[in-house]
Amino acid sequence: MMSKKRILLAEDEEHLLEAIKLNLELEGYKVSTATNGKKALQIFKEERFNLIILDVMMPEVDGFVVAETIRLENSEVPIMFLTAKNTNEDKIAGLKKGADDYLTKPFNLEELILRVNNLVKRSLKGEDLKEFNSYKIGEKTIHFNSFELVNGDGSITPLTKKETMLLKLLIERRNEAVSREQILETVWNYDVYPSTRTIDNFILTFRKYFEPDPKNPVYFHSIRGVGYKFTDSQH
Repeated sequence: MMSKKRILLAEDEEHLLEAIKLNLELEGYKVSTATNGKKALQIFKEERFNLIILDVMMPEVDGFVVAETIRLENSEVPIMFLTAKNTNEDKIAGLKKGADDYLTKPFNLEELILRVNNLVKRSLKGEDLKEFNSYKIGEKTIHFNSFELVNGDGSITPLTKKETMLLKLLIERRNEAVSREQILETVWNYDVYPSTRTIDNFILTFRKYFEPDPKNPVYFHSIRGVGYKFTDSQH
C-alpha cells in the first residue's frame, strides 16, 4: 500500500489552518500543522514532507526565514507561500527565498488544491529521478551520483553539481523542449537568476563533451524562444 503524501502546513490564522487541513485530508494527504515559524522548523527537522505550505506573516519566525532555513537543508521539497500581500516585489522576494509557488489571500480552496497536487506530483517526479543513476551518450557514460563523466577511453571528466542537475533534467525529458523557466525551477531553485547566456554556456559545454561535431549538434539543441532539448534516438 502506498504511504500517504505528507504536507507541512504553517499558518497562524487557526480558522484558515483548519479549513486548509480538512480539505487537504479529504484529498488523501497527511497534514502536520504549525501556527508559528519556530514550530514549523521543528516539525520539518523531525519528519519528511512532499510539500511545505507557509504563511509569510507568522509569529516567532516569518515564512521567508523558514523557507530560507529549509532550503539550506533541502533544495528539493516544493515550498508554497500563502500571503495577504499582492505586490510583485513580494512575489519576487518569495521566489528568491526558494519558493515554487505563491498564493495570495483570500484564495479559492479549489485553486489551492490544484496547485498542491501539481507541486506534489513534481516532488514525486524528483524522487524518481534519484533512482536514475547513470546514462550513456555515445561512448560516454554520465554517473549522476558521483558527478563524473566516464569517457570512451576510461578517463574521467568531473562534472559540477549544476551540470549534473541540468543533464539529468534534459535527459529525463529527452526529445521534449524544456523551458528556461523549468530549468530555473529545477536546477537553480530561484537562488539566482541566471541569464539565458548562462544556460547557453552549459549547453555549449555539453556539446564539447558529447557531440562528434559541436557546431552541428545531434544531442543538445537550443530551441529559440522556448528553451532547450536533448535528443537521443538510441533510448
